Amino acid sequence: MVVVGGGQAGLAAGYHLRRQGLDFAVLDADPAPGGSWQHMWDSLHLFSPPEHSSLPGRLMPVQPGETYPDAGHVVDYLSDYEKRYDLPVQHGTRVDAVRRDGDSLVVEADTGTWRARAVISATGRWSRPFLPAVPGRSVFTGRQLHTVNYRCPADFADQRVIVVGGGNSGAQIAADLALDGNVDVTWVTQRPPRFLADDIDGRALFDVANARRRALEDGRSDTGGVASLGDIVAVPPVRAARDAGLLYAKPMFARLTADGVRWVDGSQSGADAVIWCTGFRPALAHLVPLNLRGPRGHIPTDGTRALSEPRLHLLGYGDWTGPASATLIGVGRPARDAAREIAQLR
Repeated sequence: MVVVGGGQAGLAAGYHLRRQGLDFAVLDADPAPGGSWQHMWDSLHLFSPPEHSSLPGRLMPVQPGETYPDAGHVVDYLSDYEKRYDLPVQHGTRVDAVRRDGDSLVVEADTGTWRARAVISATGRWSRPFLPAVPGRSVFTGRQLHTVNYRCPADFADQRVIVVGGGNSGAQIAADLALDGNVDVTWVTQRPPRFLADDIDGRALFDVANARRRALEDGRSDTGGVASLGDIVAVPPVRAARDAGLLYAKPMFARLTADGVRWVDGSQSGADAVIWCTGFRPALAHLVPLNLRGPRGHIPTDGTRALSEPRLHLLGYGDWTGPASATLIGVGRPARDAAREIAQLR
């Protein structure tokens, strides 16, 4: 068996494959453990406490002085998890393609080739940032970057920065810049931002996601899940910036200009940088040879199993591969189900 990706989803898959007594390898493009968490911005914290941010079999330890652990603590946890369960992760191994070859799937990587009875793809989305086709993007002479490239406000001292995006990353990065006090930040969104109630954190969101899963499994009406509550978790920095009057959103601009933006009413504002907090797409280029792509870039699945290729499972890309499967606590259940299905192939 081969698991492609050694972040949180790949490690959860490895844990359950080991419990099934299966031989497997985990191939991970990053040179070090920690998945996408090692690439996050400096101030990022989880919006769940550690006991609600854990992979199967191992509770995340408390981070001293923090209710919600920071990204560095998550990296340490994932590194320890990999070692604790002696998971066979081969870091620095980038998978280029997965192909069919008779009864096997052939996994081609930059360090060699593997033959497998089954493959779990767990590459996530961080490596495939999405940039919208906004008019004028090619003529703007300032700096443009995506969420994946943002690190800290010091990189934008005394600059005019426009943050685009009405989700968690947009709100958190806009708040980070606004609270610094040395950045002239403007936050823009396609629609008015929807903040969740201040007392809602990841614990409640996981419960809501599970309630939706149970409703759908029982044939009841779709509850709407987390999306029905709002788009933005009011983590402490977001609340602080909002309550101080520093975090308010303007409607999306009409176009970028050479030195800024033009608003819908025709007025213009200068900008030195634009940070696109506009989401991601599933990183599935390695699966192109299997010709499985469905609507919106998703591969149709039954649970985690690809409908057109039963030897392939997809894990951790979002609700279409398991409710809350893109979260630390949510990936355990679909990882267990995938490992059980794969064990039945013996």
